[in-house]
Amino acid sequence: MPLLILDRDGVINHDSENYIRSLADWQPVKGSVESIARLSRAGFRVVIATNQSGLSRGYFTLDDLEAIHQHLCQLVEEQGGTVTGIFYCPHLPDEGCACRKPGTGLLDAIAAETGESVSGCYFVGDSLKDLQAARARDCQPVLVLTGKGEATLQQLQAGNAALRDPQSVPVYNDLAEFTRAILND
Repeated sequence: MPLLILDRDGVINHDSENYIRSLADWQPVKGSVESIARLSRAGFRVVIATNQSGLSRGYFTLDDLEAIHQHLCQLVEEQGGTVTGIFYCPHLPDEGCACRKPGTGLLDAIAAETGESVSGCYFVGDSLKDLQAARARDCQPVLVLTGKGEATLQQLQAGNAALRDPQSVPVYNDLAEFTRAILND
C-alpha cells in the first residue's frame, strides 16, 4: 500500500497563531476526516508529519497532544479508515534539530517505522516548509489552500519561495478536493 503524508495544522484541522493547545482548540477542516478515511479505504497508508513546537514552549503537554491525536484517529476509524502513524517534532525552530520541517527527520522516521520509502509519495501541506521537506526526500508535494496555503501560494507565484520547480506543485482548495482528484471522483 502506498504511503500518503499529511501535515496536520492547516490541512486536517484549522490552524491558530496561538497554537492548537487542547482538544477544545482542535477543529477539523470540513471534509478532512472523511478524506483521510476515504484515502485509507482506497489503500493508502496515511501518516501525519507535524511540527509541534508548542510542546517545548510549554503551551500544551504531551497528554494534550496525545488526546488530540487519539480523537483524530477515533474520528477516522468511525468513518472506516485508519491513520497509520502520527510523527511530530516537539523542538523550537532555533534548536537545529533534523526533524523540524523543512528538515527531513520526520520523513526519515516514517520510512524507518513503516519500512517503505517516502520517495514518490504524496505529501500534502499548507506551508512552504511542508513543500520543502517533501522535495528534499523526493515526495510529490501538494499544496492545499486551507491554513497557510493562500500565503504559501502567493510566495510560490511571486517567486519568493526557496523551492525547486514551484510551478510543478499541484494546488487544491482543501484535502477533500485533493482526495476527490486522486481517487478520480
